[in-house]
Amino acid sequence: MERDDLEEGRLLFSKPCQFFAAANNLEALPEMLRPEIAFAGRSNVGKSSLVNTLTGRKMLARTSQTPGRTRQLIFFNLADRIDLVDLPGYGYASAPKTDIKKWTKLTRKFLSGRQSLRRVFLLIDSRRGIGTADEDVMSLLNQTAVSFAIVLTKSDKLKVPEINKLIANTEKKAAKQVAAFPKIWVTSSEKVIGIEELRAHIAGLALKHSSN
Repeated sequence: MERDDLEEGRLLFSKPCQFFAAANNLEALPEMLRPEIAFAGRSNVGKSSLVNTLTGRKMLARTSQTPGRTRQLIFFNLADRIDLVDLPGYGYASAPKTDIKKWTKLTRKFLSGRQSLRRVFLLIDSRRGIGTADEDVMSLLNQTAVSFAIVLTKSDKLKVPEINKLIANTEKKAAKQVAAFPKIWVTSSEKVIGIEELRAHIAGLALKHSSN
């Protein structure tokens, strides 16, 4: 990746980023004022930690050791240029079934009807790899024609040969998905791995929108 791109990412994420909305139903969704990117993944995959690390703010997104705690769509405004959306986690079997159905319905509606949504970053725990629930979400994103990119989290928990094998397997599965962006991001919020590159990519999405 070019140094200029990395600098664009650094500059964007050094600017103010603030929570501005939370929605647990369609009527509560904020207006589509800026381009949006969303973070999706299984409960406890590290979505909130990734948002905090990207923005350099430890407490921007709430993290929890209890899976399934985030039950709303959480919106953050980054420098009035792009909004970050933390989607409810999926695949947490111990949550009440009525709650899971409600989260799924809201997320589906958001994905299928949000014209300002530029990309979904689908987070996969490096220790687990792509599971059935992740494949279901990929199918949904294909159906709704929402561009998504896979982000492998917690990569510091694996050794290099394991990571290389995981990347190869993930690329093979992603190649079969019509809505998948070809690049796979390998990250660790704890060790700040891959964060600069992901910031640069997001900055590119914001820049593309502002130049249109």
